Amino acid sequence: MDLSTEVAGIKFDNPLLPAAGPLTGDDKKMKYIASLGVGGMVTKTISTEAAKVPRPCIVATKDYVINAELWSEYGPGKWIDEFLPGIQDLQMPKIISIGYTKEQIEWLIPRLKDFGDAFEISTHYVGKDLKPIAEVAKTASKLAGKPVFMKVSPHMPDPVEFAKVVTDAGAAGIVAVNSLGPAYYVDPKTGNSPLGSENRYGWISGPVIKPLALSIVQRVRQALDIPVIGVGGVKSAEDVVEFLEVGASAVGMLSSALIFGKAQYKRIVDGLEGALKKRGYSSVKDAIGRKLEVQHAEFTVNNPKVDPEKCTLCKLCEYVCPYFAIKVTDHVEVDPNACFGCGLCESRCPTSAISGVLK
Repeated sequence: MDLSTEVAGIKFDNPLLPAAGPLTGDDKKMKYIASLGVGGMVTKTISTEAAKVPRPCIVATKDYVINAELWSEYGPGKWIDEFLPGIQDLQMPKIISIGYTKEQIEWLIPRLKDFGDAFEISTHYVGKDLKPIAEVAKTASKLAGKPVFMKVSPHMPDPVEFAKVVTDAGAAGIVAVNSLGPAYYVDPKTGNSPLGSENRYGWISGPVIKPLALSIVQRVRQALDIPVIGVGGVKSAEDVVEFLEVGASAVGMLSSALIFGKAQYKRIVDGLEGALKKRGYSSVKDAIGRKLEVQHAEFTVNNPKVDPEKCTLCKLCEYVCPYFAIKVTDHVEVDPNACFGCGLCESRCPTSAISGVLK
């Protein structure tokens, strides 16, 4: 199966990339991640000064990561003299992540542009005003002479307008989305936040934000025919396919590798062909944009149907029903007059015994 994809004229052997972060923070780390079969490389975000990173700076559960890591803890000199030359032998496209302001971009791009195939520009600390962001996009595109992707943060009020403004200013496309925050983690053992950051705040990412990321990618692609690299919540090959279906041409992942281990990259790449076949696709390109048709709201109430062969009478459907429409004894009874057709019971059934509500 053809797993290749193309983003703004850049060809990748497969759509899975590491998102910018600690796993791509130097050349040795990037070479290891490359060995796991990813389709391209994205560096940790480089700025004009090294970040002063508080410690501890990363905590995780099975569902999310909260980090207070900021950008690269190394200054641009280390990247220019050592890290970027150290990955030039990697036979894959290289995207250099940089930030943040117009002045910083003006300084960074001339010194970094010979090391990569494209730039990703983080807008994480620039704010919500689109005017300076547009200036960054315009400046970067003029100086780079190669594709520039602007990374949108979930706090941006209108991601579609963000995408339109930055591409009108010259950007080739966008990366969606960055981590969400500020977020506050409480250690259940101590009752305190363990992060070393000011007020102990961090930024949340990982599987918990996938529905938000999918929504932003889909909204942008329904409105604009531009390249999008989808990032946020990927942990499986099936997740990659979902991002492709809503219009992403490539997909970034980092947090799930922090949660489940770095080998998650290889597991996803190895499982991608099977995940595509399961959805009826013959290639990565075949999957891209398959769920961009606008769906209109529906109001028909559909009552749940229960398969007694699958039902274990666990009563979870009764316990969770917000409309008190389900009663479980030696069988499941549904009151059609009380049922709202909300779909919660079907989504929570542990044995898939309920059907008929969700499509």
